[in-house]
Amino acid sequence: MPRPLRVAIVGAGPAGIYAADALLKSDAATEPGVSIDLFERMPAPFGLIRYGVAPDHPRIKGIVTALHQVLSKPQIRLFGNVDYPSDISLDDLHEFYDAVIFSTGADADRALDIPGIELAGSHGAADFVSWYDGHPDVPRSWPLEAEKVAVLGVGNVALDVARILAKTAEELLPTEIPPNVHAGLVANKALEVHVFGRRGPAQAKFSPLELRELDHSPNIEVIVNPEDIDYDDGSIATRRANKQANMVASTLENWAIRDVGERPHKLFLHFFESPTEIVGKDGRVVGLRTERTRLDGTGNVKGTGEMRTWDVQSVYRAVGYLSEELPKLPFDFLTGTVPHEGGRVVEGGEHLKSTYVTGWIKRGPVGLIGHTKGDANETVANLLDDHTNSRLGTPATPDTDAVVGFLEAKGVPYTTWEGWGRLDSAEKALGAPEGRERVKIVERAAMVRASREHDTVQD
Repeated sequence: MPRPLRVAIVGAGPAGIYAADALLKSDAATEPGVSIDLFERMPAPFGLIRYGVAPDHPRIKGIVTALHQVLSKPQIRLFGNVDYPSDISLDDLHEFYDAVIFSTGADADRALDIPGIELAGSHGAADFVSWYDGHPDVPRSWPLEAEKVAVLGVGNVALDVARILAKTAEELLPTEIPPNVHAGLVANKALEVHVFGRRGPAQAKFSPLELRELDHSPNIEVIVNPEDIDYDDGSIATRRANKQANMVASTLENWAIRDVGERPHKLFLHFFESPTEIVGKDGRVVGLRTERTRLDGTGNVKGTGEMRTWDVQSVYRAVGYLSEELPKLPFDFLTGTVPHEGGRVVEGGEHLKSTYVTGWIKRGPVGLIGHTKGDANETVANLLDDHTNSRLGTPATPDTDAVVGFLEAKGVPYTTWEGWGRLDSAEKALGAPEGRERVKIVERAAMVRASREHDTVQD
């Protein structure tokens, strides 16, 4: 009797869940159907939606509602708190499944090769995001002694970092931030935050809504230097062709011509400043050196040789995320991706049998949710084509109970979709007395206990 197509997805963030959704919406979902298991190293699902979105942006977290509907389907199981490859390897996965899709995303910081990057007070934005989002595998405290802070980059992550640094702890208390994060932010001494971009306003990668939200805080005065409002032919073409770029530039123009107000925390948006060195003394950050740039006619910039040193005591680089190498898979260290053709993993010019990628590990950390869905659709279409044409391997033990027995025999304290419901309830119960939607549980052990027990856990 034919059995369902068995697919393992490693990574239960949006990319992995969209791949599962694409499988369920395909013709293969009809008899005998598909059976999908998602493996996630965190005890909870949702990836960067849970651990990469700033806590004061609950509207973005609304994406979880749609992802929840997918994960609740009976053809899908979640195995959280399972690490690849220490808990389950590629060979193990191929023993239990017809195909394996990796959707492990990108949560490390891309390197920035300038002198002084190693100094105390020099931080990666991704590390800071993990801290304020309550990631279980990072330290519980964060150094926030600097009164003047630099943020390098002009994307939404840079805005998130700058906004969290510039807001007061009390502004953020109504969100889901855990107690250790609130306590850290109470001690935050930052009064000035400087965001630096090497190109101009038309080239900034902010989304218009995220940019405008900076100005909504009663404690943050957003300041733009009128001298930084400049466009060349390439910039004008970008504004005409890209509605979002035009909206961003218009917002920055309006801020550049207004009077500076009296809000206590100042957030400066600087353009045409290319970081060249983080200045140190006694092993700590004491400044940032930049080179003034100018437009070259195409929207790109070139250096002017004019240097400036900024008085800051901490620097955050928000120059992009980077995926980590996955054991047993080829890896392109330059792009931070797994080599592939349409999602089929390629090694030595050949497709790695029954092995696929989707999301940021496939294309790099660029694009929005729509791109992630498109990625998943392409990968799943090629996987199903390989299935139809008998190009997939045959698992030795495809029975759905086999992987459960394997994990239990290894003593892996995995969590489940039902367990997520219990953890979700526990976090909401912690927030209820304070009128908050939830208070995020941080410690991994506490998350696992809340997921695997019926009692509310407080840690």
